[in-house]
Amino acid sequence: MKILGLLFVAFSLAFSAVDINSASKKELSSLKGIGAKKAKAIVAYRKVHCFKSIDEIVKVKGIGKKFLEKNRKNLKAGTCKK
Repeated sequence: MKILGLLFVAFSLAFSAVDINSASKKELSSLKGIGAKKAKAIVAYRKVHCFKSIDEIVKVKGIGKKFLEKNRKNLKAGTCKK
């Protein structure tokens, strides 16, 4: 079952970007350079702030410009759900 879930996430990433305003921890963890701890930090940050653009992800502790540049094509900042 885990393999099926991972295949689904990989397939989803191949055809669409990860929305940093709504993605699950698992979806965020599929990005290069994001583990469980950073995914949790992104989710915690967006509970307080909305990402108006993907460039704002560098405001999350532990995420820098290198990460953003490596993943820019796989990210999007959708509508905030606040």
